[in-house]
Amino acid sequence: MKIYQVGGAVRDRLLGLPVHDIDYVVVGSSVEEMLAKGFRAVGSHFPVFLHPQTQHEYALARTERKIAPGHQGFEFHADPGVSLEEDLIRRDLTINAIAQAVNDAGELTGSLIDPYGGKADLEQGVFRHLSEAFAEDPLRVLRVARFAARFLDFQIAPETLKLMKEMVAKGELQTLSKERIWQELARAFAAPAPTRFVEVLEECGALETVWPNGLLEQWSDSSIREKIIADLVKVVPSYPTLDKRLAIFLKRLHPNQIKDWSMRLKVPNEIADFCVVVADFEANCEESLDPKVILDTFNRADVWRKSGRFLEVLQLARTVGHDTQAWQRALDAAIQVDGGKIATDIAKQSSSANPGEQIHHALAHARLEAITEALH
Repeated sequence: MKIYQVGGAVRDRLLGLPVHDIDYVVVGSSVEEMLAKGFRAVGSHFPVFLHPQTQHEYALARTERKIAPGHQGFEFHADPGVSLEEDLIRRDLTINAIAQAVNDAGELTGSLIDPYGGKADLEQGVFRHLSEAFAEDPLRVLRVARFAARFLDFQIAPETLKLMKEMVAKGELQTLSKERIWQELARAFAAPAPTRFVEVLEECGALETVWPNGLLEQWSDSSIREKIIADLVKVVPSYPTLDKRLAIFLKRLHPNQIKDWSMRLKVPNEIADFCVVVADFEANCEESLDPKVILDTFNRADVWRKSGRFLEVLQLARTVGHDTQAWQRALDAAIQVDGGKIATDIAKQSSSANPGEQIHHALAHARLEAITEALH
């Protein structure tokens, strides 16, 4: 039984980057032996185990065979006879197919094992697929695009880009689950250069798999595209969170386009809602500061319960160059209107058993007056 550290941990260490997730491959072992050593089985599709002390993942060396369309359409074979080289070649890129032996405690021992030239590609900054089997997993198109967003100095090998284009043209990405697409997009937009993710998808013809149609139309207009990229570049250094970056990227879309896209891709509600509020503000912030437009925008953003969220919208808008002073004054004035007092006064004066509509109109009128006064 031999154990090797593989994949991203080896790659990132060679690049001088922090190592977070560590994966191990076990060669020459079996399910029975792993369980006898105290490992806990967790793999649903192939034998993966958690170390009894560190909880790191240890997978038995395996081979795979494509048996059905999509990201999960594989049959796996794991037994003590599968070699490390056989296991490594099923991976996506050469830079992810480097290994190093470890002892029972998980400590690195010996030299690098690099049968497919991954170290050279790391040094040259190249994303290169390992074999034609790369084309069997459509998720790899999005993974390479995500890697491009993370590793800024890397380029995709021409033969790999060609293969990615062929995969897209064959409709392979249509078999991906929406959840997996969202996961790759979310990780890419948390990377240092999220625009590279979009650019790679565009280069291989996969934009429509990920983004709303409205964004595709905008992206095809070079002037709008430059503005989208410029805004995102401004935001990235100050905002590491996904909701802010994604909201800036989508802010020129109609809110309904964002809602439809979010439902299709199953975007978490909190992120989708923030993107919608930012897009709604973007559509109205350059109006002639009409108090009614501002009030309607506040109502749709539910600032009466979520004023902090709208403050984040204004701060984000300032980052990309909007003058938000008037909106800030309007917000401060509107949220100071005492809705409880208005409701109490009307309830005392009204002869209606249900004065709710009167209260609603009075509250709207008071807020509108407050906004109007704040703007002058």
